Amino acid sequence: MKRDHEHGISRRAFLSGVATAAVSGAVGLPAKARAAGEGAFGTLVDLSLCDGCEGRDMPACVEACRTKNAGVVPEPVDPIPKPFPRGKIEDWSKKQGVTDRLTPYNYLFIQKAEVELGGAKKTVFIPRRCMHCDNPACATICPFSANHKYESGAVVIDQDICFGGAKCKEVCPWAIPERQSGVGIYLHILPTLAGNGVMFKCDLCQDLLLKGEDPVCITACPRKAMLIGPKEQILAEAERRAEAMNGYIYGKEENGGTSTLYVSPVPFELLDAAIEKGPGRPHLGKAPRKMAKTDPVAKAVMASPVIGLVAGLAAVAGARMKSGKEGDHE
Repeated sequence: MKRDHEHGISRRAFLSGVATAAVSGAVGLPAKARAAGEGAFGTLVDLSLCDGCEGRDMPACVEACRTKNAGVVPEPVDPIPKPFPRGKIEDWSKKQGVTDRLTPYNYLFIQKAEVELGGAKKTVFIPRRCMHCDNPACATICPFSANHKYESGAVVIDQDICFGGAKCKEVCPWAIPERQSGVGIYLHILPTLAGNGVMFKCDLCQDLLLKGEDPVCITACPRKAMLIGPKEQILAEAERRAEAMNGYIYGKEENGGTSTLYVSPVPFELLDAAIEKGPGRPHLGKAPRKMAKTDPVAKAVMASPVIGLVAGLAAVAGARMKSGKEGDHE
């Protein structure tokens, strides 16, 4: 029997998916899209300590992250199906070496800001990756429940059931997730109509957190500019450091609060004005909470029979792919 992951969903899996969708009517909102609870971690990035690892070919945190996540993105199909009726193929597979912005292959990069403060010029280096929001709109809006907020504090995209629709990126105040077309479950269902790849971003090394280990970027930092710990303790430490340096905190209020807190001796308004912004290069400006605005949209999306059907198929196909990456046999 031909393997499903090579030749699409089998008739039995398809009928099972239809039955699942028919019984459920619509897939519920993600159960794990909730605020960080007990046991949640927070991370602190002290910009007074980060020096961007100047003199190295690559910052230590960036190198550690890339090494750990090498090979995460599958090889895209060739040719990549063109989305219908509209949409743009996003293929970073030939640009995997890019490290000066976020990409599907690069989940952490360093922004550089040249500012003037108190009559003196100052250079500030800013490690950027997912903020891991407390109440992430991205996890609420995903119609396939592919994006979850875990009790650890990490916001993680399940690559096996992500369709690459990029709703998560649209509602993220910093547009963090990045898409690689031509990979993922959509290829096995409706490759031109239902999706356009898979979204990728930092997952806070959730696999290591579950083993009691720290994210590799934190372990690798030679200046200990990044810390991780119980969220309340991290918040207290951020406030202590901000007060000691007569500085500022970013992430405490942004988007309703995040699990990532930046402490800086320079106002974030100045940093935001000085950094290069654009695709893959998030801002450091105000980020009002978007959660409330996404709830009605999410419910409307999930009420769609077509989305419900595809979601049912995705659940079945994702389970089959997870249970047998080398191929299931009937």
